[in-house]
Amino acid sequence: MMKVECTRLPSGLTVVTERMPHLESVALGVWIKSGSRNETVDEHGIAHLLEHMAFKGTRRRSARQIAEEIENVGGEVNAATSTETTSYYARVLKDHVPLAIDILADILTESTFDEEELRREKHVILQEIGAADDTPDDVVFDRFAETAYRDQTVGRPILGTPETVMSFTPGQIRQYLGRNYTTDRMFIVAAGAVDHDSIVRQVQERFSSLPVAPLSPPVLDTARYTGGDSRESRDLMDAQVLLGFEGRAYHARDFYCSQILANILGGGMSSRLFQEVREHRGLCYSVYAFHWGFSDTGIFGIHAATGGENLPELMPVIIDELRKSSTSIDQQEIERARAQIRAQLLMGQESPAARAGQIARQMMLYGRPIPNEELMERLSGITIERLTDLAGRLFFDTAPTLSAIGPLDQLAPMSDILSSLNTKSAVHALAG
Repeated sequence: MMKVECTRLPSGLTVVTERMPHLESVALGVWIKSGSRNETVDEHGIAHLLEHMAFKGTRRRSARQIAEEIENVGGEVNAATSTETTSYYARVLKDHVPLAIDILADILTESTFDEEELRREKHVILQEIGAADDTPDDVVFDRFAETAYRDQTVGRPILGTPETVMSFTPGQIRQYLGRNYTTDRMFIVAAGAVDHDSIVRQVQERFSSLPVAPLSPPVLDTARYTGGDSRESRDLMDAQVLLGFEGRAYHARDFYCSQILANILGGGMSSRLFQEVREHRGLCYSVYAFHWGFSDTGIFGIHAATGGENLPELMPVIIDELRKSSTSIDQQEIERARAQIRAQLLMGQESPAARAGQIARQMMLYGRPIPNEELMERLSGITIERLTDLAGRLFFDTAPTLSAIGPLDQLAPMSDILSSLNTKSAVHALAG
């Protein structure tokens, strides 16, 4: 039987494990409640650079030794930076958990941030920025965030800019790390063939040098959703279009309602947008809806990829589907969306890496692991009336954000899209 155990160390560091007795491996990692949003104005991209530099040498290990030691036992180690979190994680067989803990502790407490390694890694990230700029479906999301949250860290691209990345010094990296990688904001989570007490002892020993919570912890600026219009014409085969609205924060009453609504509109092949836009009309090869939550805001968006000649018909059809969702939703659609979310939740728990990530997110957001039964209970209280009311407020009471890249000559101006959101039929409004 799977069992979640949680221990808060005297330092403030939290250790959470879930034993999955049928496994021989362990996924474990360190999750930090800090990401690109925690950067200051002149630190744009430093959270991601720190994630890279953590693997570039410590007082005890070179960059090559870090890679070789974990791979010599068949394990793997990696990291990721997002807007509000950063994670460093490893996957090993159960006998090698002490090595994984030692390496994770080493890179997070003993990194040297060598000048020569930093110079090389800056150029690696410049290539990463260039590759992202060559990927239109990445660009359209970055432009969307920048437009929806204008001049704010929550809206900035995580990678930074070539100018900011090249400007960083080892001292700046240490300053960011010391300010944000504190025990009150760090969670060590392991899932698989774990022994909770053993992991707690090892963590207590190896992570003892982490800085504790400051008396005055940094406070994030409150996100201000602005909306707006961002278009970049490029000579591409297809246009990437993202139409979005301010969503709901993780703790908002309508957060789970928004997840269900996104699933109904564009969560799979049976969703409204997929059936109407792709299957019935053949207007694009990709269309889906999504809802992302942050600590104090969210994004509800519809993404479509299509030929530029289809844009005059595509946009009004999407807007009409948004309007229909504010007046009519079937109970069967709710049940299907709930079943899909439940299946995703349970399937994720069959993977120790996915399960460790789930638990870490719950700890950072809610301060405790959330039982499946409680999650499903939150979903079960969602009614037709709540969904249609939410759709009306989401899509027609707030300013939209439009981000588009590609052949855009036939994409309607923002004034026409705004007008269509306030008329009974976008098909007629935009066609007219």
